[in-house]
Amino acid sequence: MAEPAPPPLSPDEIQRYARHIVLPEVGGPGQQKLKAARVLVIGAGGLGAPVIAYLAAAGVGTIGIVDDDIVSLSNLQRQVIHRTASIGIAKTESAAQSVQALNDNVEIVQHQTRLDSENAQSLLAGYDLVIDGSDNFDTRYLAADTALGVKIPLVTGAVGRFDGSLTVILPDGVDAKGRTHPSFRDLFPEPPPAGLVPSCAEAGVVGALTGVIGTLQAMEAIKLITGIGEPLVGRLLLYDALGARFDVMRYRKAPVA
Repeated sequence: MAEPAPPPLSPDEIQRYARHIVLPEVGGPGQQKLKAARVLVIGAGGLGAPVIAYLAAAGVGTIGIVDDDIVSLSNLQRQVIHRTASIGIAKTESAAQSVQALNDNVEIVQHQTRLDSENAQSLLAGYDLVIDGSDNFDTRYLAADTALGVKIPLVTGAVGRFDGSLTVILPDGVDAKGRTHPSFRDLFPEPPPAGLVPSCAEAGVVGALTGVIGTLQAMEAIKLITGIGEPLVGRLLLYDALGARFDVMRYRKAPVA
């Protein structure tokens, strides 16, 4: 059965995305892939804010947002998709308003709920790609396990104080050497004990750091959707903001016991 034709770009979209279209690696076909893509973003907070903004600006056709929180004053130091006037309203609604003002070609699907074991599979199954910007280990592992189960790629990131990291998990396939792609649990087999790693509310975080990692997550998503470049599969990108240093740690599929 033939795949459906990609959605055409309107004259307005051709002008809007002109700087993408002139890139040989992206071009019109790549922009059409972005328009056809359905991406789920978990969390509309520090990481989710730049992810949502840059995916919307890039022309990703459908962006789902999972978040059950409301905007508070302390969010605004880093969650740049929200505004002072948004304090007290749902983060999904605030994010949708920001996207509408930025690019009304993008459809926002609001999932004003917390990702949990009962809804995770049904939420993720409707999308092509999931980006995890959550701030807790329970959600992070649930998102990774569910993405693997429903066989969609995952871009996952984390921040704390002055450090951040991100990686890409593919649900199947092999690398250039024929090795099966590793999973999130090959990198982090189990979450740390409760209370061992302080939350951002407890330890603090520089707002601009979330922008760095969230923007890198958006970049990885764009690469996956358009099929360009080398995604961070089997590689954990580490960022030390105080040292202005990026490092890469490679990891593989754990051997079967």
